This record gives sequence, C-alpha cells and structure tokens, in this order.
Amino acid sequence: MAAIEVNNLQRSFEGGITAVDGVDLEVAEGEIFSFLGPNGAGKTTLVRMLTTLLRPTGGSARVGGYDVVEEAGAVRRAIGVALQEAALDPLMTGRELIRLQATLHGLPSEEVKRRADALLERVGLTVAADRRVGTYSGGMQRRLDLASALVHEPTVLFLDEPTTGLDPVSRTSVWAEVRRLNRDYGMTIFLTTQYLEEADELADRVGIIANGLIRAEGEPGALKRSIGADLIQAEVEGDVVAAADAVRAVDGIDEVQIHHNELAVVTTDGAGLIAQVAVALNGCGVPVRSLTLRTPTLDDVYLHVTGSHFAESDEPNEPEPEASS
Repeated sequence: MAAIEVNNLQRSFEGGITAVDGVDLEVAEGEIFSFLGPNGAGKTTLVRMLTTLLRPTGGSARVGGYDVVEEAGAVRRAIGVALQEAALDPLMTGRELIRLQATLHGLPSEEVKRRADALLERVGLTVAADRRVGTYSGGMQRRLDLASALVHEPTVLFLDEPTTGLDPVSRTSVWAEVRRLNRDYGMTIFLTTQYLEEADELADRVGIIANGLIRAEGEPGALKRSIGADLIQAEVEGDVVAAADAVRAVDGIDEVQIHHNELAVVTTDGAGLIAQVAVALNGCGVPVRSLTLRTPTLDDVYLHVTGSHFAESDEPNEPEPEASS
C-alpha cells in the first residue's frame, strides 16, 4: 500500500487563483519524497490538504490508507506535521511542551515522561530541556517542533520547509535527524523545500512543482541524467539566437536552450565538444563572456522543464490558506 496517494488534487481560492492544479502523486511506504519549488509554487497548499488543514476543491487524496476528507481524524492520528511556522509557546520549557503534546495525544501518564525524555535526547535538546522555548535559537526551535511532531510515533511525517532561515550547522543537524528517522524507523517522509541541495541530499525521489503542477518527477540522479550527461554553459553578448543556431550545427549536440543571454548546451560528450562549441561561437561573430563545462544540477532540470532558473522564478506567492472551507 502506498503511504500517500494523490489523484487530480486541486485547490482554488477566491478571485480565480489556482494554487494546486490537478496533481497526481504516489509516495511509497518508507520513502523520502521531496517537493521542490520556489515560494508560491503550490507546495504549502498541497501539504495543508494532505494534512487535513485545507479541503480540496477537486480530486482526492489518501494518506496512510485514509481519505483526507472522509477520514480526516484517522489521517491526523497517522501523521506528524512540522509546518513552516513553529507554533511553540515561548513561555513553556522544551520539556513541558513535549509532555503537553504527549498528554494531548492521550498517552498514559507513565509513558508521557519517558517519551518526552527520549524525544528531547533524539533531537539533541536534553541540556536545554528545562529552558524556556523563547530562549531557543531558530535551529533549536525547529528541532523541538520536529520532536513535537513525533510524540505519537506517526507513520508518515510531513516537513514543510523545515530548514528555511536556519544557519548551515542547524540545517545539517535537521538533515541528519530526517535521515535517521527514515533509516532507523522506516518512517515515510514528505518534505517540501526551496533548497536544491536539500532535495538532492535527502530525497529518494523529487517532484518539481511550478504554478501548481508537477513538471518533473523521479530520483535526483535520474532527473539530472535525463537532460544529458554534460552541460556546456555559454554566456554571450549580442545575438543570442544566432549563437544558438551556430552551436546547434555542431555534431553531437543534443539540445540548446536559450535563457536571457545564456545558452545551455546539452550533450553526452562535453569534454570532446566544448572546443567545437567555442569555434562555432567564434565563427558566428557573437562575443562570448564565459564558457564552462559541468554536470547537470537540479537547477538545470528546473530550467529545462519550466524555462527559468529556480532562483529567478517570479511566480506569485500562494494565497494564505484558510483553515477550513
């Protein structure tokens, strides 16, 4: 049984805004799946629907075997959720907060203390457990929020941009805990992120989302290989179309994409063809500012399927999802 099944899922808002526009998706049990997209791509709206915080306006979804609309209560018992904004009481201590969460989930009183101590140790907060949450750093608060999401031992964990705004050390710490949860407990993890490196490092599979649609899906390595073994990148001045036509005439070039004043040249033999590309560019009379050879990245995949670099996406922000309706 798949841990997450999504069929033609949609969500529209007043004013004709469509945040999720017919998503189909399946996530296997024990898999780390990453939704990669810039702000406004539809990631958070999708997560809110899958975690029963927002009703779909079309399509269907099942999480942990339960329908997110018809069996919302069962879905909530099966999942753990850590959203972008951690809802942590700054006046409580870390230990008090975890114990409260355990009590709210109906754990027996004798189990509450043991579970809280174990979770605080798991996320590296034992020393700070009796300090007020308001004194925690951003990274510590993210780890505490993660511990809170794990209190009832969920089978599926949703992490919505868990490392946004964190320093590199805190980000690495969160990555390590995500890997451990998956490796040691077989937990299915659905991770949204706007960091290319995060998706590449953590995910078994990646879905690239833009304008509410999945534009590409697969293993990170396979996605990068799908656009060619090598990428020659040329930055030119002048007639970029003429430069592209000249490069396309080189034998062994699979594809040439134009992006502003850059050419992305896809080939399986970059080392053997980069000199010929340079000669072709020189022959067409278009000045070349830079010419580099490298292997494709997820940013190149994003450029390939959407027509823009990831960091340059100008998609509008998603509307703030209401809690119901």
